[in-house]
Amino acid sequence: MSTLAVGLMYGGATLAVMASGMPIALALGAVAVIFMYYFMPAASLDTVTQNVYEEMASITLLAIPLFILKGAAIGKSKAGQDLYSALHVWMGRIPGGLGIANVFACALFAAMAGSSPATCSAIGSAGIPEMRKRGYSGGFAAGVIAAGGTLGILLPPSITMILYAVAAEQSLGRLFLAGIGPGLLLVLLFATYAVLRFKSEYNAAQRAYAADPAQHPILSNERFTMAMRFGALPRVLPFVVLLSGVMIALYGGYATPSETAGLGGILALVLIASIYGVWRPRDLGPILESTLKESTMLMLIIGMSLLYSYVMSYLHISQAAAQAIVAMQLSRWVLLGAILVLVVVLGFFLPPVSIILMTAPIILPPLKDAGFDLIWFGVVMTIVMEMGLIHPPVGLNIFVIRNIAPDIPLRDVIWGTLPFVVLMAFAVVLLCLVPSISTFLPNLVMGPPSR
Repeated sequence: MSTLAVGLMYGGATLAVMASGMPIALALGAVAVIFMYYFMPAASLDTVTQNVYEEMASITLLAIPLFILKGAAIGKSKAGQDLYSALHVWMGRIPGGLGIANVFACALFAAMAGSSPATCSAIGSAGIPEMRKRGYSGGFAAGVIAAGGTLGILLPPSITMILYAVAAEQSLGRLFLAGIGPGLLLVLLFATYAVLRFKSEYNAAQRAYAADPAQHPILSNERFTMAMRFGALPRVLPFVVLLSGVMIALYGGYATPSETAGLGGILALVLIASIYGVWRPRDLGPILESTLKESTMLMLIIGMSLLYSYVMSYLHISQAAAQAIVAMQLSRWVLLGAILVLVVVLGFFLPPVSIILMTAPIILPPLKDAGFDLIWFGVVMTIVMEMGLIHPPVGLNIFVIRNIAPDIPLRDVIWGTLPFVVLMAFAVVLLCLVPSISTFLPNLVMGPPSR
């Protein structure tokens, strides 16, 4: 049987099993084992557990459960609400300041938690009710939080970037640094849109309630004294110290990424114990349980995805696909565009973890041959996968928003997120035109990449 036929069968079987509703990890593992049975030596089945273990025995992957522990410690405490409240007090006088506060709160929380759903849940549970209470539309409030939550997989420490670094065999520290510039760019774009959207809703409210402005809460003028502003700072400073400590340890050369993840987890536990009194076993139980559940689920997906990629490579499916792409002799930018469209389509159905581990063996060799910087591409691919978190039919962050704000219709949530999808696409175009947005900081801190 030709490699093309085997490849089509492999892809078709994967889609069929996933469409059945089977969990992603089990679906990938089942397809891999079935094809090992029929197309690989019989002894291959005896080494399934060994192959999975060897693929996962990476010191880099050790950082994942430790970063999850740090995120769970922050997410299960009142840190998200305190962070949001402090930013709201400081930005209250800016038009759309509440929306901007949510964007910045999502960015800071994402930099501490490294998880998009955790960021959405922690900030959204406080931010969405506050925005709606002050007259913001449900779609706008949902869109700001859903889009802000996506920053969790772009700003370091990002679990998604850890997996990309493993799959692409790239420096994790360089990749983390490369995500900071584009992350700040997205924060700026989101904040700008929040101001413009606020002005639109404010003007509409003025026209509708010209006779009695007090009838609409968005027209109220909320003021905060300097004493209130400085009184809110202690809520934020401990977490800024946490974020700074982790970054200094990593980029100052004092610790490896895995050691930094452990340091971050310990610091987070110390902070919530000292600030919120979360230190008793009954308080730590939900944190450890959440860490164990999410880590087990994620590591199982990683293990099965790596087994899936191993079988794909053994059957020469990935190599043949890469060769076919190269043989098409597409220009480098057409090649990049086609690959990004593929990632967008996969984002309709799959989470970022599966997209990276399933496509890396196929798309990275042609991109490298075309002269693209794989660190830069990792950032671009991450932004494109962020889009998948807030557009249907899967849109994980959309469902998180539905859980924390069930009174907002799904239609309004989707329409509220679409402008942010457009902003992310614009950011991708800017990164293509000005790659130094991503590459400047890692080159400055770590020197030019070795060729």
